[in-house]
Amino acid sequence: MTNAATVPWRHGERDRDRVALRGGGIDWTYGRFRERSGAVAGTLRTDGIGPGDRVLLLGPSVPEFAAAYFGVLAAGAVVVAMNPMATAPEISYVIQDSGCSVALAWEDCAEQTEVACGGEVPFRLLGLGLEGLPDAVAVAAPESRDAHDTAVILYTSGTTGRPKGAELTQANLVAVATIFTESLFELTPEDRVGTALPLSHVFGGSAVMGSALRSGASLSLLAPFDPAAALAMIEKDRLTVFAGVPTMYNAIFHEAEGKDVDFSNLRLCACGGASLPEELMKSFEARFGTAVIEGYGLTETCGCAVSNRMDRPRKIGTVGIPAPGVSVRVIDAAGNDLLVDEVGEVLIAGPNVMKGYRGLPDATAETIRDGWVHTGDLGAIDVHGYLRIVDRIKDLIIRGGYNVYPREVEEVLYQHPDIVEVAVFGVDDERFGEEVAAVAALRDGAPEDVTAIRAWAKERLSPYKVPRLWQFVDTLPKGNTGKILKRAIDRSQFAAAAIST
Repeated sequence: MTNAATVPWRHGERDRDRVALRGGGIDWTYGRFRERSGAVAGTLRTDGIGPGDRVLLLGPSVPEFAAAYFGVLAAGAVVVAMNPMATAPEISYVIQDSGCSVALAWEDCAEQTEVACGGEVPFRLLGLGLEGLPDAVAVAAPESRDAHDTAVILYTSGTTGRPKGAELTQANLVAVATIFTESLFELTPEDRVGTALPLSHVFGGSAVMGSALRSGASLSLLAPFDPAAALAMIEKDRLTVFAGVPTMYNAIFHEAEGKDVDFSNLRLCACGGASLPEELMKSFEARFGTAVIEGYGLTETCGCAVSNRMDRPRKIGTVGIPAPGVSVRVIDAAGNDLLVDEVGEVLIAGPNVMKGYRGLPDATAETIRDGWVHTGDLGAIDVHGYLRIVDRIKDLIIRGGYNVYPREVEEVLYQHPDIVEVAVFGVDDERFGEEVAAVAALRDGAPEDVTAIRAWAKERLSPYKVPRLWQFVDTLPKGNTGKILKRAIDRSQFAAAAIST
């Protein structure tokens, strides 16, 4: 039997009184976690939901979401997890595309979910403690499932066309939770893990929640993310591991300025979802005395592929080496494997690779070829096997025939003492084909002096890489994971609003 709920479920038998989940001012033991997950599974069975049926799940990162997630898995059904900020049309699309048989939603996102269900799909409300569920016989054990049965469907961001549902299997979830537990995080039941990541996202759900509950550790949850609250959670819960994205670490670092904080229990900070600027990593580690481990993965690889490790030297500026059982290649446009340090498209294969996109065989065949996921990311592998992510292929700027990688420019700009956040991208230009543009958020009180910033950048970058178009904002747009969303910046209006130098 392969069911990703089995091991966390067993902790409810063997370690009933060990704390499993913290959040919203409550602590749930593994016994309580199993009880509530069993109640969700029993309710679904009462509703006629069986193995393979799809269940929509919307909610913030709270203990109730975790219990519902594993309750759906225990019933043998498929979790279709969504961002709780999703609108009714977005939810309706996912319900129809995935063929959901029932929807479960947290109180704060119940209205739009019920509208999306339209009276055609049954809707159930998830509230505090999950006490609002009807009386139902809790399941005695997770339903037996095949390793290749779909366990979770997560929809990609839809930057090109409509969102696609990535089908992650039971084997995917088990493999990734095992990799993070045993190799990347090196978790034991004594660890206290914390995150403000959305559990509806692959990093927060599959990697962080999956590994924490598989290992028997406790998992502290914060929703929504707030840097002051994150600092308080790390201290109060004496976290040993914290997981987040670069914008979270940036905000925590600035929030802690001038404060006496105690991170003495924190042995590891895990970062994914986007590139972590080198300057921020070095400053964070120096300030708090904890290691920051950067990794890389996609929804299509269950949030796992490559990572720096605690058991071997870290290489700042890289995302590490392939996870156990995972293979990585870099190829050119003709499909040829490239040599050491040559830049090309990153390909991934292993037990972490999704089954495919639901109902989209052509899109699946385009992404997975001969077992290899074509990521659309540019990278290079060094002589020691460490992967450096250069940029997204589609984000490459070609200015007057020269290649400009936005990530490289951003890395340099993050070293500027006044820049808190920055995004670099290309905009159409009659003379050069594309021009390099930057949108930046500055520290409070810093002058918007483009001439000075460009002069500073010219000392560190080739002239053609230095942004000529600038715009200053209070904060950059971010997704529900905290990742900066370049696609949300209106580039068509950029030239008119920007400062040209």
